[in-house]
Amino acid sequence: MQQDDDAAITGLVLAGGRATRMGGEDKGLIRIAGQPMVAHVLQRLRPQVQKLLVNANRNAAAYAELRVRVVPDRMPEFPGPLAGMASGLAAAHTPWVVTAPCDSPLIPADLVARIYQALREQDADLAVAEGGGRLQPVFALLPVSLLGDLEAYLLSGERKIDRWFRQHRMAVADFSDCAEAFINVNTPEERDALERRLQNESPGGGRP
Repeated sequence: MQQDDDAAITGLVLAGGRATRMGGEDKGLIRIAGQPMVAHVLQRLRPQVQKLLVNANRNAAAYAELRVRVVPDRMPEFPGPLAGMASGLAAAHTPWVVTAPCDSPLIPADLVARIYQALREQDADLAVAEGGGRLQPVFALLPVSLLGDLEAYLLSGERKIDRWFRQHRMAVADFSDCAEAFINVNTPEERDALERRLQNESPGGGRP
């Protein structure tokens, strides 16, 4: 995606959660179709942005091996995706940050272009993807200028992501034509199902 300096975007992959439904294993590093799950997300996001970050609270060295800067939450006790977003906004050197979770390896190749277009067309402060019949709040485009507002929200004890979004002019980017892009992996069974799918789609007749 070609952007001028005012529209330069950093990609932030959110991998800072506890992953309780995966037995506490670091989801981003779970291997799927031959590589860590986060690597699939990074590969799809890398061509769409100027810089990449990963928000992770464990295994920073393993994430850094993927040629990406790792930023932890700046608040203790895994306070949720908004805390990861705040860390990304604080670390970014671009005016905008687009976020995606580490457990959605099928993100669209035009995610950033479409969500940025929605932001501009709807004259909004931030933009959120909508697919599969609902908002996908961890797929968002946020201005670094809202960092102070977000930190104040978190320090007040609030954690609900939708509530913070709606305190601002929020654009909705319609991805109803590719709802499967937001499939995520929360259980070992979902991991196995997605691995079979990715292997079947890979060149060479199912070999990763």
